[in-house]
Parts: sequence; structure tokens; C-alpha cells
Amino acid sequence: MKKYLFVILLVLFSVRLFSQIAPDKYYIQFTDKKNSPYSLNHPEKYLSARALARRARFHISIKENDLPVNPRYVDSVAKTGVRILNTSRWLNGVTVYTTDTALIDSIKHFSFVKKTLKFSKEKQFRNKYKRESALPVTVPVFKSGNTLEAQYGAALTQIKQLNGIYMHNKGYRGQGMQIAVLDAGYSSVPTQPLFDSLRKDHRILGTRDFVNPGGNVYLQHYHGRMVLSCMAADVPGTMIGTAPKASYWLLRSEDAGSENVIEEYNWVSAAEFADSVGADVINSSLGYIAFDDTTFSHPYSDMNGKTCISTRGAEIAASKGILVVNSAGNSGDSQTFPWIGAPADGDSVLTVGAVTATGTRAYFSSIGPTYDGRIKPTLMAMGQGDAVANSTDSVTRGSGTSFSSPVMAGMCACLWEAHPSATNMQIMAALKNTASLSGNPNNDMGWGIPDFAKADAYLSRTLGFFNPKAKQNILTFYPNPFYDSFTIDIPGKISGNIQLTLLSPDGKVLFKKKIQVNGTKVVFRNPFLLHLKPGIYLIRLSHSGKNFYGKILKYN
Repeated sequence: MKKYLFVILLVLFSVRLFSQIAPDKYYIQFTDKKNSPYSLNHPEKYLSARALARRARFHISIKENDLPVNPRYVDSVAKTGVRILNTSRWLNGVTVYTTDTALIDSIKHFSFVKKTLKFSKEKQFRNKYKRESALPVTVPVFKSGNTLEAQYGAALTQIKQLNGIYMHNKGYRGQGMQIAVLDAGYSSVPTQPLFDSLRKDHRILGTRDFVNPGGNVYLQHYHGRMVLSCMAADVPGTMIGTAPKASYWLLRSEDAGSENVIEEYNWVSAAEFADSVGADVINSSLGYIAFDDTTFSHPYSDMNGKTCISTRGAEIAASKGILVVNSAGNSGDSQTFPWIGAPADGDSVLTVGAVTATGTRAYFSSIGPTYDGRIKPTLMAMGQGDAVANSTDSVTRGSGTSFSSPVMAGMCACLWEAHPSATNMQIMAALKNTASLSGNPNNDMGWGIPDFAKADAYLSRTLGFFNPKAKQNILTFYPNPFYDSFTIDIPGKISGNIQLTLLSPDGKVLFKKKIQVNGTKVVFRNPFLLHLKPGIYLIRLSHSGKNFYGKILKYN
């Protein structure tokens, strides 16, 4: 009897021990979206006006994967006692948390559940950013004079290498553009002086934690702060990023303390959120190859642009008109897996490798090709010794494709601001076709280092204008897209009364007004603009029998 009792106790102890180490997070895949209260005919119920404007602007139809997960399915799962973490309309499922495996067993029997996936337990205190940690070096600060150093400070080389200052000098610094940053946390962003103007202008549009829903992204990791600074820093003489006037969504999809496949599902949920609020660009300085539980690790054969969960999400995001910019990875010197990871293997993803300040490939920058033979990375930017924000009040240096990616993403936002009618793929094509290796791309550096002045000219040539006779008389506006006002760069030596005409894309006159010009710029503000529907419009300025044209985008 004692023998049997010992066996029973041993079994009970083993069950209890297993329950303590069993995975706590799961993915629930649903079968369909039938009988949903949401409809393709009323996308305004689940997509913002800005998201709908992006679809309208690029003639992207509303599809079933735009529909939210059926809330009845979600409610039924929640009522079992599990905690809903994130939903995914693109994948049609939910991630959940529970320590009771019996609840998962009951969920498996729901008629609308296709399958469940058990994630491995997260391992903590893993420094997966050790190759990208800030370097303890002194960074020069230039406080006086009119030199470029005095303006861009420590970040001069990383933007100058791309000929990005050309775009800034034209007035394109990301105004009106929205960039969603997917990262591991944004510590010190609320206090770091490099982000003073970002906070003052209320251009942090919102935050969301997909690792710990409801959590505070500012109490998490430093990595996202450094990434953000490559784009958003704006302190002349210390550091100016590549898109210092853009607006930002700060999204946490990454758990810095572990490497778990659930982070790919978090990535998709975060990208969906970025889509729903109308973001133009996603910067993801993240990548997935090996996981703490090696049974989930990706073999090279998975890097085919369609297998990994995060890659599938990135491709869908691109299909919604978002420009997805992703770091290539830092395993280029690996003997076992030098190739780019997910979602950088996506065909529609702008994958960014790292070069040094002199333009040579950084030794760690991951290489191509993808498993199916496509050239990767797409483009290169400075990713070794970049200026990045430290935790207190200044700048340090960091290395990794995590920084080459936002340097590129910020400049892409500026280029897109200048050419709002271009699609995400046209932006990418313009950069590839004018980059340093455009004639002979390879799997070390892709199409090479882009030249944003050449890309700007390329888009001006290839996109055309509403009035074909106006190609020599082109106007510049900013912010573009605009909301209720915009500034016009006045060409030549025009002064006095000129007529401004707003036209629809098909040439229909919508609004006329005479305005007074006394300088090189004029700010146009009118209640008519506030009530104008989102979309692309043509502006014509008429003076002394001469017409000047340009495209401008209105958003809500």
C-alpha cells in the first residue's frame, strides 16, 4: 500500500511540476469570420479615416483579412478563463495566456477553432542586443556656425551618405508622415532632450504594448529609444535624425529578455495596428531566425518570403500600401546562418543592411540570397558607429542593422512626403534604380547605397504630372500630406497677386482664390481645406500668363 501511495504521490508531484514549467501562452487559430458584426461595406467601423485614405489613394480594395476577428469567437475563448493577449485579423486568431492546460483542451473542441499552438516558456535575462549596445565613446557636439556639422551634429555622416540633406533643404523632413516603430521598448523617451520637439509638437501619436498588453512601453528596453533617435532626434548641433518632423507610433512587439516565436505573432498584431491607424511607414529593427526553444527555430528553407509568420504579416502590410522597412540582421559573419532572417526575407520588404562611414559593408551585416534565390538585402545605410540617443541627455554611438534601418526609413518618409502619389513599391523602385549598385546588385549589399536626390529626380520623371505641359513649372509644398494648411515655395521672382486654384485629379476646379505674395514662401490656410475629403489634389498657381503645378495630398 505504501508502495502504491508513493507512486501516486510521485505522479501528482510530476503533474504539479509540469504545470509549473508548462507554457503559459498559446495561439488559437479560428476557422473563419462568418456571422461577424463587421462588414466589408462599412470599413470605417474598424479602420481609421487615414487608413481608408491610404487605400483610396492607391486603389486598394477592402478585403476579408481587413475584417476584425469575430468578437463572438474571442468572447467565447475569453469566457473559458484564459486571458486574451492580442488578436490578429490578418491571421484570424488570438494569442492567450493561461496556466491551466485544461482550458486549452476545452478551447480545442470549439467548432470555430481550427488549431492551437503551444509556445515554449520564455527564458529571461537573455541579452539579444549585445551586438548593438551603445559604445562608450565621446561624441562631438557642434553648437555654433552654419556648417553642416553645426546643424546635424553627430548624425551628419549617416544622413550625408544618403544625400538626404538635399531632401531636408527642399523642406521635406517628414511633415505629415506617420512612422510606426516596432521594437522592444522606449526607455527615456519622455525625458531625453533629443525628443523635446517631438513631445512639444505632440508628434508621438500613441503607444501600445503587444508583449504585455496594457503595459507602459517607456518602462521597457532602451533599444527602441536608440532606433527612434535615428529618425526623430531634433537638436541642432547635437543630433538631427532623418525624419525630424514626422509623427510616430511607438509599439512594443519584442520581449528583450527572450527569443520566442510568439514575438512574430506580436509583430503581426503591431503591424495590423499600424495599418488601422493609417501609418505610412513601418520601421522594424527586428529579426527572427533562432529561438530559445530550437524546435521553433527557422531553417534557411523558411527564408522564402512566405513561410515565417512575421514575413507573412509584413507582406500583408505592404499590400495595404505601407512601406515596410526592416533591418537585415547582424549575423553576416556567422558560419552557420549568415543570411537575412524574417521578416526581412519578404519580397515587398525594404531590407536594409549596414555599411561603415566610408560606405563599405559592415562585417556583421547579414547577406542574401533568400532561399528562393532573390537578392537581399535591398539597400544599405550606415549601421556602424551611428549616432544614437543615450539614456540621459546626449548622444552615444551604436552599431547594428537596427540603426541602418531607421536611418533609411526616415529618409523614405521624406521622399514620400515629396511624392505623395507614389506607391510604397514605387518609392522602393526609385531608390533601387538610383542606388550605387543599381546596375549590378549583389547579395552582400543589394542595390547599394541610395542617393535620395537622384531618387527624387527619378520619381519626378516617372510619375508625371496631371498637366503634361507643366513639367518645367513644378511647385513644392509642405507639409505634404497636409491637414488644414500648407506652405508653398514660390518659384522665381514672383510677387504681387497670384491666383491659386485647387483641382481634382481629373482637372475639375474645386476652389479658387487670389493670394498676395511678398517673398519666397506663402502659407495657405482656409476653412475649405479642413473640410476637404482625403485624397490627392492638383494645385495651380497662375501669374502673368504662366502656370505652376504640383500634387498635394490631404489626410484626416
